[in-house]
Parts: sequence; structure tokens; C-alpha cells
Amino acid sequence: QVQLVESGGGLVQAGGSLRLSCAASGSIFSIDGMGWYRQAPGKQRERVAIIRSGGNTAYADSVKGRFTISRDNTKNTVYLQMNSLKPEDTAVYYCFAEIRTGRGPEEFENDYWGQGTQVTVSS
Repeated sequence: QVQLVESGGGLVQAGGSLRLSCAASGSIFSIDGMGWYRQAPGKQRERVAIIRSGGNTAYADSVKGRFTISRDNTKNTVYLQMNSLKPEDTAVYYCFAEIRTGRGPEEFENDYWGQGTQVTVSS
């Protein structure tokens, strides 16, 4: 019943910028962490950035100084601003959210995932 819908991926030249968005909807009681993972062909999935409800953030070393994660709690939406993009940033980007669907212990936080959006950086 909970779903995350991503947008903002596309093709960009090296040095350019993209902004990804991911909105959560459905039976949401609360959301703690939100963030982004990425997976390139032939590589393992990599955690890119996370942000908690209070605003605390963490980034992969490979994107520090270039990417910024943010969220709008009134819209249940997380963003990823990607600047100074490099060809090695090319991947499918997946958003996630740690969501409670109710107060009960069986409704405790679970991870929900978006469908993925392709980011391609050309050289």
C-alpha cells in the first residue's frame, strides 16, 4: 500500500547537474530515514546518502562535496541534488524510506523502495 515514486533521472554531460525526487505515499504513520542507493552494471549496490527525520545526513565518500540530500517532511519527499557529475556516477538510483504503517509492533519500520531511475553521465 506504500509506494515510492522517483523522478528526475536522465542523460547529462560530465560536470552537469541533476536533481532526483522521490515521494512516498500510502498508509504512512511515520518516516524515519530516507535516502538513495545506486547500482551500476556489474557493480554492487552502493549507499549514496541518507537523511533522518531530524535532518541528520550521511554520504558515501565518493559523492561528498558534490551531492546534497534533503527532504520535505510535509510532502514525504526526499531529494538528491547531484552536481559536478562524473561518468562513474552512471547508475540506476533507488530511493528508500524507513516507514511505519501504524503503532503496532507488526507495523514497525520497514524499508520501502522506489522503482529506480536511470542516471547516465556522458564524457
